[in-house]
Amino acid sequence: MTLARIRSFAFSGIEAVPVDVQVQISSGLPAFLVVGLPDKAVGEARERVRAALTAMSLSLPPKRVLINLAPADLLKEGSHFDLPIALAVLAAMEVLPAPEVARFAALGELSLDGALNPVSGVLPAAIGASACELGLICPAGQGGEAAWAGSITVLAPPDLLSLINHFRGTQLLDAPPPGGLAEGAAAPDLSAVRGMETARRALEIAAAGNHNLLLVGPPGSGKSMLAARLPGLLPDLVPAEALEVSMIHSVAGMLEDGRLVMRPPFREPHHSASQAALTGGGQRARPGEVSLAHRGVLFLDELPEFPRVALEALRQPMESGRTTVARAAAHITYPARFQLIAAMNPCRCGHLGNAGRECGRAPRCGEDYQNRISGPLLDRMDLTVEVQPVPPSELSRAPAGEASEAVAARVGRARLAQRARMPANGAATNAEADLRDLIAHPEARALAEHAADRLRLSARGFTRTLRVARSIADLAGAAEIRRQDVAEALAFRHRVPGRG
Repeated sequence: MTLARIRSFAFSGIEAVPVDVQVQISSGLPAFLVVGLPDKAVGEARERVRAALTAMSLSLPPKRVLINLAPADLLKEGSHFDLPIALAVLAAMEVLPAPEVARFAALGELSLDGALNPVSGVLPAAIGASACELGLICPAGQGGEAAWAGSITVLAPPDLLSLINHFRGTQLLDAPPPGGLAEGAAAPDLSAVRGMETARRALEIAAAGNHNLLLVGPPGSGKSMLAARLPGLLPDLVPAEALEVSMIHSVAGMLEDGRLVMRPPFREPHHSASQAALTGGGQRARPGEVSLAHRGVLFLDELPEFPRVALEALRQPMESGRTTVARAAAHITYPARFQLIAAMNPCRCGHLGNAGRECGRAPRCGEDYQNRISGPLLDRMDLTVEVQPVPPSELSRAPAGEASEAVAARVGRARLAQRARMPANGAATNAEADLRDLIAHPEARALAEHAADRLRLSARGFTRTLRVARSIADLAGAAEIRRQDVAEALAFRHRVPGRG
């Protein structure tokens, strides 16, 4: 009887959970068994491993081959267990040196000819291997992704035969370099936006403090155009944020060429998206749009057209910065600290208030349409702006607006001020700031308290108003929140027309 083992990983959210792949070859009727709560993809690994060995003119011994994936009560999902199973089998067959194999963790999918196919989760697996003081073996195209984990030994062979030759000393696999930095998609420039000064100001404040923003206006008024320009105003992610965002994208299989994500992501799902698509879920509990937009922007166009249950599911992640996918067997948590930018028409026909174009059901149609958005969700919107179409005469004659580069410079300075002011509590932007950290001039605080009573703001609304005022003060370079900052923040606190 021979026994060999190698480490691999299962994934719980973006956490890599160590899995011990154990292989025992013993006397008995020929069999190839996989135990340890494998799903169908893991169970099918025995056929892919058998075919890959056959392609290299190797065959399994006519004995009982037992693969155990420990811990046995943890569900094992995905085809990335192919490679560790094959390596442990080869070590048990004494084709590979078992002590050398045990110094590595491995993940990768096998083709029938022995080639290695890319899999999800290489970056968190590499970080997990580093924590276990192991090297990592992964497919060739993902070596650069694994190299971001730091000073660990990474082997990235194109196929199983190359890896065997490396361990037997007849071929040397070079360590792959880090995969580089991903370039974000080019955002359109804000200079193309003519007029719309109030909306432009709201967009700048939202970018400065990472605040949620709701744009309301008739079709063609420029709501989507404004939202598309927000990424161009945001600063690059700091290294810790870039690593966290890249780990989410790695688990989702979206990290292209192993390049680290340095720009805030911008996600814009269609309004037919389900709750699972937005918040995460599905058969394998994949990250949803709120997690893919972590440390970036989630843009929901035609907000009332989204399913009500999907919109209500956003409320908890907007407050906590994380989302939990609950299953009977496990609870999986993903980070979800996103900035929500939403756009909507004032009614179904879109022309409420325009006597020449509104439908015959006005104003009832507007009330019914706006009531699709619940009060608690609206209360989480820091800024609300009514966007009106710019007349064609003004559109053609107005000068170009301020360029994104100039606005982004002010936003960058405001973000730096926030990070310098809030190092202790972990908040990165004003949108996460605690109420006690929002230092305001006595006159400013008195105005905020008086307005909260008169406007019947909730405790959340009061706090978010001060957070927006803090961002306005940061853009102006003020050390504390001033009375005029609070007044401007309250002006943006107005809700959708007809809702207060």
